[in-house]
Parts: sequence; structure tokens; C-alpha cells
Amino acid sequence: MLPITNYRDREGRLLSQGAAFGIASKGRVLPEGDDGIRSPFQKDRDRIIHSSAFRRLQYKTQVFIAPRGDEIRTRLTHTLEVAQLSRSVADALGLNEDLVEAIALGHDLGHAPFGHTGEGVLDAKLRGIDATLGFDHATQSLRVVDVLEHRERGHGEVLFGLNLTFETRNGIASHSKGLEELRNLGDMNNPQTLEGQVVRLCDRVAYVNHDLDDAIQAGIVDISDVPKDVMAALGDFYSKRLETMVLDIIQSSAAAGTISMSSDIRSAMDALMMFLKDRVYMHSVPKREEGKARELLSRIFDFCMEDALRLEPYLREHPVSQQNRDPVSLLQTDPVYRARVVADYVASMTDRMALQVAGNLILPIIYV
Repeated sequence: MLPITNYRDREGRLLSQGAAFGIASKGRVLPEGDDGIRSPFQKDRDRIIHSSAFRRLQYKTQVFIAPRGDEIRTRLTHTLEVAQLSRSVADALGLNEDLVEAIALGHDLGHAPFGHTGEGVLDAKLRGIDATLGFDHATQSLRVVDVLEHRERGHGEVLFGLNLTFETRNGIASHSKGLEELRNLGDMNNPQTLEGQVVRLCDRVAYVNHDLDDAIQAGIVDISDVPKDVMAALGDFYSKRLETMVLDIIQSSAAAGTISMSSDIRSAMDALMMFLKDRVYMHSVPKREEGKARELLSRIFDFCMEDALRLEPYLREHPVSQQNRDPVSLLQTDPVYRARVVADYVASMTDRMALQVAGNLILPIIYV
């Protein structure tokens, strides 16, 4: 026979004093029972993995829109790489691997199609309707797990929101800023656990490395183009650069008592970021497709705002439709409510779904 282990015992043996313990979690909005086997953070992780929003990440752009090669990263592979790096750091520092994994797997659920291009379109559209509105993927990721995802409970019962723990929700909401913004830990915009800080930093480590790797694979830049001092500090091949950064985070954090990097490695990482911004993010040939993506999403948003009835099928699975007897009427009479629902609808799309919807909206239907 095999023994059944209690997560509290496992955490007690493996975690350091500064780690987030499942038994000490600030809990969920709707309290749930504790079976003692799976920790609250393991349950969070499992709910995220089984969500529709997580599955859609495989068809959402990371950086390169409509890449020709199948090996270019998507939003899903980026998410998995962040989770792997975060677990490595957490394991070495005695932090809660289940919590960093849950945060990492959920951190990009709210991304719009076509990456940050889509995010910018939705932000501009919402602000144009009401200055108090806006769109950023971290806030939308929290909205996805809090409100938009739903779970079937049998006998026709549907629960909206994944009801995640505070610690996971906080890590998702606060993941998108850099290391220099980690100092004030006072609200949901800043990580209130060391695990949240780990994911925030590993997110940046992951994308600066894999974006360079993808750009080299796509022939956009050559490794010889990267500044020599950056390569000298970080390494001249992909796995070496990852190893350098991860080990530096572990060693610097252990010495400082908080999640940090050494000044030399952090400066090299920032220099690599600037190189990618100049040569890949802003001026590469694939980035020229962003104008088409902006126009496409802008037209989808405008079409839906003008014709609210197009959203009626989506409304059937939108949480507000469960709370309001006539959501279609509200959709037609309240432009702020309509804009919020349209943004949810567009943000939920994969790249190929956006292309299909745009075609259906713009191209004439042939009946003969």
C-alpha cells in the first residue's frame, strides 16, 4: 500500500519561513472545505489548467503575428516556460512551487488576440467610450478567473468564476511590471507574496530569452547582432542565458532575503530588452503585420458596438446574463455595459477566431 500524504506535512517539511503556506492562505471569496490532500494552491492550478481560457492560449500570439514556423512560441508555450522557470526558482529557495505554478499558468489568460497589439486596440476603444474604462491583460486575466470562466456542477448548475485563492489572484493581477516596481507591496497591483515576485521576474526572463531565440530562428536577427557585452554577461546561447539568469535570481534572492537580481545581470537583461525593442518589437518585418491586426480588431469591436444583437449567442455564456433578466435590452441601451461585454468577447478570441469573425462581418455572404 502507498501512504496518502497531507499537504500541510509536505509544506512543513519543504518550505522556508518566507514561503506562502496553503494552511495560512487568505482564502477564497466563497469559502470551501479542505480535504487535507491537495493544497488550496494545487486546486487553483488544476482549475486554471482545465479552463477554456487556458486552452485558447495555444492559438494566441506571443510576439510574432501569423508566424510561418510551427516552432515559434505562442502564448501557451510562453506560459509553460514561465511556470517552469518559476518552479525552478521556488524549489531552490524553499518557496511554494504550487503557488508559483498556479500564478504562472493563469497570468496571461486575459490576453487579447494578436498579443499586445490587441491589448492596445481594446484599451483605446474602451477609453474612447468612457475615460474611466481601459484594458490591460493583467486586469483582464483576473477578470477571467474571477468572473468570466464558469464551471458546471451537475444538474444544470453553473458557477461563474474559478473562486481562486487570494494569493493566486494577487499574483495574476500583479505580474506585468518589472523588477524595479517590486518595492511597494501594498495592494493588488503589487505581489504580496515572494511567489508572486518570482513569477513577475521569471515572466520577463522567459520572454527576453525566447523572443531572441524566436527572432534568430525566424532570421530577423543574428546572434552576432546582439551587443557583445550582453553576450559576455549572459551567455552566447539560449540555455546558457537562461541558466545564468535563473542562478543569479536564486543566489541574489537568497542573499537579499527578497526576490532580486544582481546589478550586472539585471543591467545585461535590460540591455537585451532594449536590443529586442529596437530590432524585433518595433522594426522587424513581421511587426509590419500589426497594422492589419489593429484594423481587423478595431472593425470587429465597432461592428459589435453598432449591432448589439450580434453578441446574443456570447451573452448566453456571459455571467451578466445570469444576473439580469433582459441582458440584450441592457446591451442595447447602456453603451458602457455594451463596451465591457464587447471587450470581453474580443479578448476571448484566439487569433484564428478573430480572423474568422472578421471575415463573417466584412465579407458578403453568398447564398447561391
